[in-house]
Amino acid sequence: MLNINVDSDGIATVEFDYPNKSQNILNAASMGAYATQMQKLLADPSVKGIVLASAKKDFIAGGDLAELGAATDAAAFHQSIADWHKLMRGIELGGKPVAAALGGSALGGGMEIALGCHQRIAADNPKARFGFPEVTLGLLPGAGGTQRLPRLVGMQAAAPLLMEGKRIKVAEAQKIGMIHAVVPAGQERQAARKWVAEAIASGAKPLQPWDAKGFKIPGGGPATPAGMQMLMAANAMLREKTYDNYPAPRHILSCVYEGLATNLDTGLAIENRYFTNLVMSPVSKNMIRSLFFGMQEANKLASRPAGVAEQKYTKIGMLGAGMMGAGIAMSTAAAGIAVVLLDTTKEAAEKGKAYAAKQWGKQVEKGRLTQEAMDTLLARIQPTADYADLAACELVIEAVFESRSIKAEVTGKTESAIAPTAIFASNTSTLPITGLAEASKRPANFIGLHFFSPAEKMPLVEIIVGKQTSDETLARSMDYVRAIGKTPIVVNDSRGFYTSRVFGTYVSEGMALLEEGVPPALIDKAGLMAGMPVGPLALADEVSIELVHKIALQTKADLGAAYGERPADRVAAKMVGALGRLGRKSGGGFYDYPSDGPKHLWSGLADQFPQKVGADGTAMIGLDEIVERLILIQSVETARCLEEGVLRAPIDADIGAILGWGYPPFRGGPIGWLHTLGAKESVTSLERLAAKYGERFTPPARLKAMAAKGEAYYPG
Repeated sequence: MLNINVDSDGIATVEFDYPNKSQNILNAASMGAYATQMQKLLADPSVKGIVLASAKKDFIAGGDLAELGAATDAAAFHQSIADWHKLMRGIELGGKPVAAALGGSALGGGMEIALGCHQRIAADNPKARFGFPEVTLGLLPGAGGTQRLPRLVGMQAAAPLLMEGKRIKVAEAQKIGMIHAVVPAGQERQAARKWVAEAIASGAKPLQPWDAKGFKIPGGGPATPAGMQMLMAANAMLREKTYDNYPAPRHILSCVYEGLATNLDTGLAIENRYFTNLVMSPVSKNMIRSLFFGMQEANKLASRPAGVAEQKYTKIGMLGAGMMGAGIAMSTAAAGIAVVLLDTTKEAAEKGKAYAAKQWGKQVEKGRLTQEAMDTLLARIQPTADYADLAACELVIEAVFESRSIKAEVTGKTESAIAPTAIFASNTSTLPITGLAEASKRPANFIGLHFFSPAEKMPLVEIIVGKQTSDETLARSMDYVRAIGKTPIVVNDSRGFYTSRVFGTYVSEGMALLEEGVPPALIDKAGLMAGMPVGPLALADEVSIELVHKIALQTKADLGAAYGERPADRVAAKMVGALGRLGRKSGGGFYDYPSDGPKHLWSGLADQFPQKVGADGTAMIGLDEIVERLILIQSVETARCLEEGVLRAPIDADIGAILGWGYPPFRGGPIGWLHTLGAKESVTSLERLAAKYGERFTPPARLKAMAAKGEAYYPG
């Protein structure tokens, strides 16, 4: 794990080289090896100074998340971190100059090791990033980052790095003081060794700034006017953005406030307590499982059918040049793949290309894209109204109107033009793929690729497998999703598939609460407090209340006597039919959208849906129960999707929810939340809600069986 070399001048080079991995990581094994070697070098009188480096392209990627996620012994973990702090302080105060040579990225624990060195010299590497991403996984920099960074660069500069997980380039790292010097790539070790040699020659004992006499925190500490102002503003912004659902940024702020009010050693002890608390919390375990390991497996295409050769795409067809079709075309062109963008007329197709030009143009204005690069991207998009232009496409995706007849028509025309081996995919969000495939002469090549709006930005693609879809078609479709840089989840065919079906329950439950007399402002505020990005009524306006109504009508027509009317169906019918309020697209839904001001709740809602309040003027249903309903309705419907075989694995559900409709990551996902509560507690809560509000909350049989057996959705 470590390569040690001591030269004739007594300068030791400690090179991190984690075996069988492309990146160096910090875990019990690598940290133990590092501690042992550093203690030996510090104690060896023949060693005068030390250079830390890496045998890999980057320095250290950070901590071993598998080990952190599996940690359950708080006392043992706390002691291990205390021992690590003791080692780091021994290096800082050991009297020997230590420099870090950073050839590439240094993140998380890797950056913390570098901060514990007396000098940090980085390569001028445009791909290198420096920072502390721990907060994005529910953690904090627990190896001294919350204490050393603000003491080094000031609280103001440290805040976005610590609390937002911002990763910065080498020039910015040097500008704020994280890096002492930047040298041409390949010269960082030489420069670090030179600094160590000069420090040895000077005879002065190397000290970190915070160990020097008279040290003051740059920009002022917590008790200064500037520090107090910064902390008050940060606390207010944190509360506004997170509703205290995420303990990590709050704990980071506490570490800075409490730790910087004292000396470094006490600050490290404070940090350790907060860090241990987070590592043991369900929030970090949920976020690590879903956002790291789950995403990693999905992006690796772990569920891709074996034995199918990888498909390399050169050209795809896009039917429909609206916002969705144009967005998919943008994502495809950005991946270096040519796109035939087809619509009913050449002019309509040109509008889709114009949308792409407008979006990329914004990036050019911001300096994120050059005009030359934009021209290259646009050249890959070919607008047309001629199906013959699809002939060389390996894949064609339709994003036309949600009409079976229109989709059947474009399927037939496309299949007459493309090769027999080409794939035809539908971007439908609700219509069953097996039914749409009836219009195809080659249903084995027919699949669903459900993108999310705006397609050029949203990271998820829901791949829907019809009854006759072949494994080869699935594998090749997954190759396309990976090629354009999206994350896929694979689901089996059903009405609404997974994402549309479960996402709809959140909107529907908000409407049900409205019908029950809960004040609309409270409903939407409860959604935000639950962790959702938008309240359910505001979201209904955005997706269109008319769409909710049309889906209800279509479902009723398809199911006939088996259809059971929901409260949301009545609310949507009233809003659309009787009141003509279709949502934001029509200028008004549950909200009004004045041209000269911000949106606000429609004043007529109180007349149409009278509010029921108690004698004290408060809602009849408590805030906690509203939050519980908005969250558990998503979980119970997801559990049904698993039981019915719509979903193939719990982690697909959780990734799909977080990436697809912004489900709160701190809960881990709809299944992750049931896992956090435990099957037994989940069943108890759902049965209580079912008794009060209806069978939509009834726990499925599989979940009840799990509760009886003490089983969990995820091991460990």
